[in-house]
Amino acid sequence: MIPARSAGLRTGEVAERAGVNIQTLRYYERRGLLAAPVRSIGGHRLYPPDTVALLNVIKAAQRLGFTLDEVADLLDAGRRRHPTRDLRERATRKIDEIDRKIADLTAIRAALTEVAEARCESLAHCTCVDCPVPFLTIGSAESHDEDPT
Repeated sequence: MIPARSAGLRTGEVAERAGVNIQTLRYYERRGLLAAPVRSIGGHRLYPPDTVALLNVIKAAQRLGFTLDEVADLLDAGRRRHPTRDLRERATRKIDEIDRKIADLTAIRAALTEVAEARCESLAHCTCVDCPVPFLTIGSAESHDEDPT
C-alpha cells in the first residue's frame, strides 16, 4: 500500500480525465488491459498518471475498429518492446474488413433506394410492379405478393 496520496490518481480522477466510467476502468483491469493499481492505506485504487494516456490509446484503437482482445495483444507486444509488424498487418486486415462492410452497406443502400423509389408499402403484400425487394432471399420460397390464405 502507498501511504502518500500523491503517488497516484484515484479511480474517479482517472475516469474523468480519460472520459470513461469507473466500471470501464475495472473491466479493463479484469481484462488485463490495465495493470492492477496499488492501494492507498484507505483501500482506494491509485493509478499511475500514465494510465490516462493508456486509456486514450485503448479508446483510439477501438475507434479504429480493433476489438479489446486485439488491443490487448497489441499492447502486450508493445510492452515487450520488440519489433513487430503486427500492428501494420492488423491494420491492413481491418482495412480489408472495412472495405467489405462498405461494399455490403453500398448494396443495402442501393436496394433501399429502389424500394423507396418503387413506393413499396408492405413487405408481405407489395403491389408494386417489379418490386425490388428480394423476398426469395429472405427465406420464403413464395412470392411476397401472393395471398397466403
